[in-house]
Amino acid sequence: MLKTADRPRSASPKEPEADRKGRKASKETRRLQLIEATIDSLAKRGYAETTMADVADGAGLSRGIVNFHFESKDKLLVATLKHMSDEYAVHWRDALDKAGDDPARKLWAVVAADFDRAVCSRRKLAAWCAFWGEAKSRPTYQALCGARDIDYQNTMIELCSALTGEGVDPVRIALGLSAMLEGLWLRLMMGGDDINREKAHEAAVEHLVVVFPNHFTREGPKSGKAPLRRPRAA
Repeated sequence: MLKTADRPRSASPKEPEADRKGRKASKETRRLQLIEATIDSLAKRGYAETTMADVADGAGLSRGIVNFHFESKDKLLVATLKHMSDEYAVHWRDALDKAGDDPARKLWAVVAADFDRAVCSRRKLAAWCAFWGEAKSRPTYQALCGARDIDYQNTMIELCSALTGEGVDPVRIALGLSAMLEGLWLRLMMGGDDINREKAHEAAVEHLVVVFPNHFTREGPKSGKAPLRRPRAA
């Protein structure tokens, strides 16, 4: 008679693929919940006052879950910044790709994308400002967003170069346009009855019309039909 230890062990059944995918989805869902709660806390409390406990409470999860997924506040904040940076990059690149080949339509689409609710909401703008305030003293934040910023700026330079005439520096034009868009985001974050996403978008359009009068009207690029895209009301 075989001893228990000598008996051949039956192969353990393979875990159903659906179960494995479910657990993976659950993990990703938990991470996203915590990141969204971090954005909420940054918008409400600011960078310094945001704690792991605040994030756990905001997500409706235990504090142990936060520690399990991110281990520390620093890692949680880095993951949140990466999530926001990835989201923004995917958003403007998608707008660029859908605009076709014409540089005027491309530039119009990229500018309009900046005022879409998906990336331009009070909570997200406040979270961005919280990170901007820390970026100077945190090289990790600069490195995380640096390559994407360069990619964005190079795209703006390329588009402006295709639309400017001789004697005009497209690098300076692109820098001014980017600075104006960042300034409008800051104004939106500060709030006030004098500005909302639609008004900010209209101000950006006015800038395009003035700088590139041969390519834009207030209704869109002269090279094709692209009506002024009105961001959805907040």
